[in-house]
Amino acid sequence: MKIALIAHDQKKEDMVEFAIAYKPILEQHELFATGTTGQRIIDATSLSVTRFRSGPLGGDQQIGAMIANNDMDMVIFFRDPLTAQPHEPDISALMRLSDVYHVPLATNMGTAEVLLKGLEHGFIDFRLLAERRSK
Repeated sequence: MKIALIAHDQKKEDMVEFAIAYKPILEQHELFATGTTGQRIIDATSLSVTRFRSGPLGGDQQIGAMIANNDMDMVIFFRDPLTAQPHEPDISALMRLSDVYHVPLATNMGTAEVLLKGLEHGFIDFRLLAERRSK
């Protein structure tokens, strides 16, 4: 599975803790992340992560392009809903693409845990989702 990991500044530490806790699951998949988030995950876990630009510099759009090209299976995006983001249109576009292409999107730790546990135990039929995306 190809999994994108994104976190706003106030949520980066949560993402690092999440990656540490779920390293046994995450290391079985191909990981992608926006700039600083990806580096912090690498530093804390030694996981292999393909890093894109930071979100405000186009990283969200790079991940969005992967979604639009049917090349991303899941997005974990720890958003900070209480802080205005200068690149809010990019964030909205990424979320919209996830909906359009049926890519599971977690925007908080609780939902992310459910997705990874579902992935770990085979409760999510990603083949069915991939079929829907290809239509």
